[in-house]
Amino acid sequence: MNTDPIADFLTRIRNANAANHRVVEIPASNVKKEITKILFDQGYILSYKFDDSTAQGTIKIALKYDKITKEPVIKKIQRISKPGLRKYAGANEIPRILNGLGVAIVSTSHGVMTGKQAKAEKVGGEVLCYVY
Repeated sequence: MNTDPIADFLTRIRNANAANHRVVEIPASNVKKEITKILFDQGYILSYKFDDSTAQGTIKIALKYDKITKEPVIKKIQRISKPGLRKYAGANEIPRILNGLGVAIVSTSHGVMTGKQAKAEKVGGEVLCYVY
């Protein structure tokens, strides 16, 4: 049993990047699917596919690497709000990551979205992770 599935999701991506894997498979959940969509929309991953052949389903993520240097596009992916210590931010308190170059992923009452989207919609929520 996994006590923090989002941290496991982020760790699998981090480990696959470190090992220069092209594809990583992760057990699916609705929050993980939303985070995957955000990572794709922001250009951090190449593609993704949801496989619902099993009861829980899996997410297959194709990782993105720089064409010239072969470095991973995701430099750092960090869990912020943990089960033991939740981190919440109001609409005006959502942090900017690397002066806007990174992305804060926030779980709000309007769904999972980036920090910029949450500020635009004037909603706060739980700061799940930072990606840059």
